Amino acid sequence: MLLAIDIGNTNLVIGCIQDDHILFKARIATDRTRTSDQYGVEIKNMIEAFGVKISQISDCIISSVVPPVFNSVRTGVIKVIGKQPLVVGPGLKTGLNIHMDVPSQVGSDRIVIAVAALAEYRAPLVLLDMGTATTIEVVEPENRYMGGVIFPGVKISLDALTSRASQLPGISLDKPKNVVGKNTVDCMRSGMLYGTAAMIDGLIDRIEEELGHSSTLIATGGMAQFITPLCKHSIILEKDLLLKGLNIIYKKNTH
Repeated sequence: MLLAIDIGNTNLVIGCIQDDHILFKARIATDRTRTSDQYGVEIKNMIEAFGVKISQISDCIISSVVPPVFNSVRTGVIKVIGKQPLVVGPGLKTGLNIHMDVPSQVGSDRIVIAVAALAEYRAPLVLLDMGTATTIEVVEPENRYMGGVIFPGVKISLDALTSRASQLPGISLDKPKNVVGKNTVDCMRSGMLYGTAAMIDGLIDRIEEELGHSSTLIATGGMAQFITPLCKHSIILEKDLLLKGLNIIYKKNTH
């Protein structure tokens, strides 16, 4: 059984995979102050809470975009399962042909998502990941990773708005009834949700115009389920791309 971990800015996504089947997926808050022992205990407890025994785990793969946390998580995993995890980074086989100025600077989570999407869909692809940041990446035929777009995620934008505007309250991100809000809270919800959806629609239009063709559109990440239904484009929602991609990369490099 494979333990797969993606270390993001807000959460660690962890899951156990057996015979290409995801047994569970869970999230642990990313905390730069936690020690390796604390991460080890949290990961162990989460695994066991889903009915998996530590003795069943044969290996681990980790991707990370948070260097200060990576070593603590890796060391914690080693303490728990007694094995060195495989780490997504330069030198691993991914099957991607990366057309970037500095290929090594592409976030490991971007690589993982692209690998997972290509296993299930034919390029050209436009991939959206809506987490702490919202990222858009373009994958062309022959597995050519062309680059993309990065902008602040919905929650970062909302935090910035409420912290800088003293009369605007903190809100929950429920779907507004109308685009035109009738009170401050609904106006903010509309701006955050419909505004992000409109930005994504506009960027997709510009990307496809620049490329000269349409693409299959796929979204993942914690906010994707709230934003994609509000977009005018038809976007496929894939909740488990990170874990699927980690499983594929692990098999490419160990089998």
